[in-house]
Amino acid sequence: MSKHEVRSSRIFGSASEIRPRPALGEIGFVGLGRMGAAMAANLAADGRQVVAYVRRPDQIGKLEALGLRPTTDIGNLFHCEVVISMLPDDDAVHDIVFGRADTSPDGLAAALTPGAIHLSMSTISTTTASLLASTHARNGQSYVAAPVFGNPDAAKARQLFIVAAGARADIERCRPILASLGQRTFEIGDAPADANLFKLLGNMMSATALEMLGEVVAVVRKRGLDPQPFIDIMTSTMFGGRAHKIYGDKIARQTYAPGFVLPLVLKDVRLALAEAEQDRPRTYRCRGGGARPVTANQGRVRPDLSAARTSQVRI
Repeated sequence: MSKHEVRSSRIFGSASEIRPRPALGEIGFVGLGRMGAAMAANLAADGRQVVAYVRRPDQIGKLEALGLRPTTDIGNLFHCEVVISMLPDDDAVHDIVFGRADTSPDGLAAALTPGAIHLSMSTISTTTASLLASTHARNGQSYVAAPVFGNPDAAKARQLFIVAAGARADIERCRPILASLGQRTFEIGDAPADANLFKLLGNMMSATALEMLGEVVAVVRKRGLDPQPFIDIMTSTMFGGRAHKIYGDKIARQTYAPGFVLPLVLKDVRLALAEAEQDRPRTYRCRGGGARPVTANQGRVRPDLSAARTSQVRI
């Protein structure tokens, strides 16, 4: 087990330290799409009272059937000890936290009670994550970033991988919730934005793996060959990762039921590129003809291809 993995039995600090009280009251939930609905339903199945905020009244019946307590008034979440957001992008999270003049002028930042936790499980930029963390802190609230790796099927089966960052005591309070939602939680520090950086870079790796798989399978098909044996060989030798196995098989069989949907993939790739641009002097960019250094220094060394990831060697 990784040193970063959160165990349910782990206690921080000295033996005399009092472990933070877990959050046991009602849980607010915002973002009831395919992922969010599956996650909220798992919490309800574990006996938690989940207040689910939706803007569309026609969604209420479906959410009630999942054991949730749906509401179209976000004010019904403001008393919750923990509010989870599972929203598609920065703008949607911003609206929930800071409010919208046309629908919900009060957001979580202004209205959550002191000591409440905003548990953000959305895939958002590090800039937005830092803004949310500082805003909640000024209002006496807590903020934990816990984005997830996994698709709606994994969410339903409680097989998500969660990357959590925030104050240790706050993560401890959220531990029972995280245990209900995923198979493993990795705690990476006290800066929430770092969890979102890990998530964005991980999604970039997934996106590039899928793009590569699509291109090589296209070549195999153009030669009149069945791509399945090729995928089987690659995923049992050099490319045995989960993304290669799961999506390689889907591409070979041409089964394209939405999981990692394209608009969200593009959003995450753009955010990952924006993160890379913040560190531009030390970053290799893949554009057009492939990877090239931002600052070229020809002729000095002839390193291995793996050196393209580091600033210490310039090709």
